[in-house]
Amino acid sequence: MSSDTQRSQPWALLAHLNRDLPASIVVFFVALPLCLGIALASGAPLFSGVIAGIIGGIVVGLASGSQLGVSGPAAGLAVIVLAAISNLGSYEAFLAAVVLAGVFQYLLGQFKAGFIAYFVPSSVIKGMLTGIGLLIILKQIPHAFGYDADFEGDEAFEEAGGHNTFSDILQAWDFLTPGAMVIAAVSFAILIFWDVYLSKKHRVFQVLQGPIVVVLTGIALNWAFMQQWLDFKLAADQIVSLPVANSLGDFASFFTHPDFSQMAQPLVIKTALVMAIVASLETLLCVEATDKLDPHKRVTPTNRELKAQGLGNIVSGLIGGLPITQVIVRSSANITFGAHTKASAVLHGFWLLLSALTIACLLNMIPLASLATILIMVGYKLAKPSLFKQMYGLGWEQFVPFVVTIAAIVFTDLLTGIGLGLLVAIFFTLHHSYRNSHYIKQTRSNEEGREVYHLVLAEEVSFFNKASILEVLASIPRDSKVVIDCTNSKSIAYDVVECIQDYQQQAKLKNIAVETIRFNPPKYMLGH
Repeated sequence: MSSDTQRSQPWALLAHLNRDLPASIVVFFVALPLCLGIALASGAPLFSGVIAGIIGGIVVGLASGSQLGVSGPAAGLAVIVLAAISNLGSYEAFLAAVVLAGVFQYLLGQFKAGFIAYFVPSSVIKGMLTGIGLLIILKQIPHAFGYDADFEGDEAFEEAGGHNTFSDILQAWDFLTPGAMVIAAVSFAILIFWDVYLSKKHRVFQVLQGPIVVVLTGIALNWAFMQQWLDFKLAADQIVSLPVANSLGDFASFFTHPDFSQMAQPLVIKTALVMAIVASLETLLCVEATDKLDPHKRVTPTNRELKAQGLGNIVSGLIGGLPITQVIVRSSANITFGAHTKASAVLHGFWLLLSALTIACLLNMIPLASLATILIMVGYKLAKPSLFKQMYGLGWEQFVPFVVTIAAIVFTDLLTGIGLGLLVAIFFTLHHSYRNSHYIKQTRSNEEGREVYHLVLAEEVSFFNKASILEVLASIPRDSKVVIDCTNSKSIAYDVVECIQDYQQQAKLKNIAVETIRFNPPKYMLGH
């Protein structure tokens, strides 16, 4: 079913509830500690992270055109938030900046700034996914051992207290917790057994996801430790710590409202602009990455996504939440565990809301070691060794930006890593552009009463041409034919090859016949 049909018939999302429901529960378990950890690192009230997760799931999920993206508080904004709260003098003034940032984001979408996403090459996007995968694994190893000094969701190499990603792993050896290690070992065994054996045996094991069993097992083991049935014990910082509301009045007290009298202050406006720009960049990069992981190769409308994120930040700021972006960790977990539509993202927001209202005490028994194993599995799916071999086979032009992006993400942070990878990719592109000019020519004819669109590619087609090619292909009407002529092309960027192959799949939904002339993708992509 196309995304257009799903937008016109919202109830159609329920058609895939057998896949979206279990995936939403897994994403909920992954998102909960990340929401709390990012709030802690931001110097904000703990519940502000949960509010952002709820709004990111329900409000942004409903407004977004992304079928698999999941939004919530992002670690990339934690440093900005921490400094902003201190500089603005109060959390209420900061919330006014969040609301204003949402307005700026909505305007960016209104003025169609989403095209920026199309200028990030595929090698950098795949490097981003792989780098995030490796980072997830490295960051979660200490949590699996029971060493929880760093907050959940941290994406930066340098950590508080002078530690970094690797020294934190070495430090974990001095603080091994047998109880956490037992839970992690049991959790790994369940996940591997579920993935390799049970999920292939019966459909029920595809619906009942392994991570759900891992969390329930972790709660049971923690309870057994508390009852002293086993001679282990977990400390308070080794389990989830969600604020508990004893009544609706208590729950209502978790929400804060912005101080609109500060809205016109120059520092508030500056903070809002910085948050809007960073949040928009992270969202657009995540959108591109999520679309790459989508098995159905659906394309997210980026301008609509910016408006959805803007709406989410306005609502989040109004009720006391942190700023929101689309987040790759939650989005990749959503895809890894079988989500099909955005119903999964929306449901995960409802689970956050309902759990905070009803079962916070039960959730506060979930060991972080259990969640660490789930995230490590997500990281492995993103950073499989076979991907390095595949990218190496594409040549240096693809492999070098890919590796540079990975290394920079692991040793710096997400945006810096992507920026460095992009610079390397641009170097290769400029090298090609120096030797060959590029253009796209489109002619139109009729054939047996059917409109035929003839798209002739230039000698040199770089990833800079990706946006215009996507625009031309998207404008082809239903029940027509398009001829993609590569006769004159000496070099077609890998990104454009992917676009054409993805379009061949998407065109079937609109009854568009696609004919290619001398289009020769690499052999490994023939089954793409």
